[in-house]
Amino acid sequence: MHQIRPVRTIASALTMAVLVMWGVSRVHAQATLLLEEPYGFFGTLNPTGHTAIYFSRICAETPVKLRRCEPGEEGTVIARYQGIAGYDWVAMPLIPYLYSVEDASEVPDRALPPTVHRMRNLYHEEHLTGLGKDEGNLVHGGWTQLVGASYERRIYGFRFATTEDQDDKIIAHLNEHPNHSHFNLVYNNCADFVRFILNVYFPHTFGRHLFPDAWMTTPREMSDRLSRYAKKHPETKLEIFDIPQIPGNRRPSHANKSVAGSLMTTGYAVPIVLLNPYLAGGLFLDYLVRGRYQPLPKHLPVLSPNQLSALTHPPVDTENPDVVVTKAPSAAGGLQPMPVRAAFTSGTQENAASHE
Repeated sequence: MHQIRPVRTIASALTMAVLVMWGVSRVHAQATLLLEEPYGFFGTLNPTGHTAIYFSRICAETPVKLRRCEPGEEGTVIARYQGIAGYDWVAMPLIPYLYSVEDASEVPDRALPPTVHRMRNLYHEEHLTGLGKDEGNLVHGGWTQLVGASYERRIYGFRFATTEDQDDKIIAHLNEHPNHSHFNLVYNNCADFVRFILNVYFPHTFGRHLFPDAWMTTPREMSDRLSRYAKKHPETKLEIFDIPQIPGNRRPSHANKSVAGSLMTTGYAVPIVLLNPYLAGGLFLDYLVRGRYQPLPKHLPVLSPNQLSALTHPPVDTENPDVVVTKAPSAAGGLQPMPVRAAFTSGTQENAASHE
């Protein structure tokens, strides 16, 4: 009898440890919707901007094939693009996607166009030659969309909790279905890709609506609906961050707009009024009610290149502060398998220690 009790105690302790580790793993899985502001001439014509999703648990074996991350890897950004070797979506490591370099300590405080061009070409030569050499034009953005996004625009990150099973569904679907571009600016754009992803995590939540976007899917609407969903579902654990634009390469980007806001605040309003004043009136009313208000909260936490651990590392479990989960940063990109690289350690790992 005395021998059985210690055995039961040990078994109970092991079971509890497994449950704790399982719970920490599931709670700390996360993804981040990236709301990217419009910029430049095309951003004036179409001020809806761009959107992508960063996954901390999903990594890229190549830019077009996904797998679960190994220990020490930092995940990948996935989005739908136009004009990139005929692919519908492409996956990129986070730091190169934002800054065109593999080490956050190499990001300049200010970057003029020749510097950005050199950094992009260098990363392309080392990792992305399989995606072609064409840099694109007004319609086809080309591979330059994949590197150095923060030199072009300000980005907002909407981080939310996920589970391993949900992440595995994303990997399976994107790997098993043909990755061929059928891009359409109206009904099959970057926000439609994000809408599909978000519906995997939150079924039947994200759809097209007459107001405010006239049945179109826009980046602003996806982030707004995610925020409103999270208010009703605290288990989503939504947190919003500001990733500033690196100055020097372009003028500051401007706020994302809805379809109604885009039409009512640009020259498009004049022909709409002439062709259909009732439609113009409806769009104007929609703009007054919802389209002109900025859905982002004020005083957001700002993430510099050396503070991305808020996205790449699990947050501290405030209910159990003794549990600390660490992850050594790394990862790189290319059409060849992407190995873990120590280049990501500098900067992000130091900041991770201060956050944990």
